[in-house]
Amino acid sequence: MRSWVKTVSTMQVTTGPSRRRTSRIPVSTDIYNDVWVYWESAVGRDISRVKDLSPSGLFIETRARKREGDLLNLHFLVQEGQIRAEAVVKHTTTGRGLGMKISSITTQDAPHLHRLLMRLREPARPRPKP
Repeated sequence: MRSWVKTVSTMQVTTGPSRRRTSRIPVSTDIYNDVWVYWESAVGRDISRVKDLSPSGLFIETRARKREGDLLNLHFLVQEGQIRAEAVVKHTTTGRGLGMKISSITTQDAPHLHRLLMRLREPARPRPKP
């Protein structure tokens, strides 16, 4: 049986006025820091690239049409380990993607999300050439 917790963030917004409680971290598109998420809803499923991420929300690139208020189950495809969450669609940009608020995450997966966010905050380091 899965145990779910509501998301709570302790990060503070450091830029100008915003309706967000936490700042979003832009996700790099290089092959080492790409973040993808498998998502499913009542009427469909897909795999999408994560454009930005915070402890309380994310924006995914997709052409799929969803309505504000739709609930999605998310499964992050990352090296930090299994991250499962539920999110609510807050806004849509036709042809570009979906902005979502994370409504809950499993208690065992929350530390993995924290590690993912820490990795994404690290400055890009040069990768060794093969």
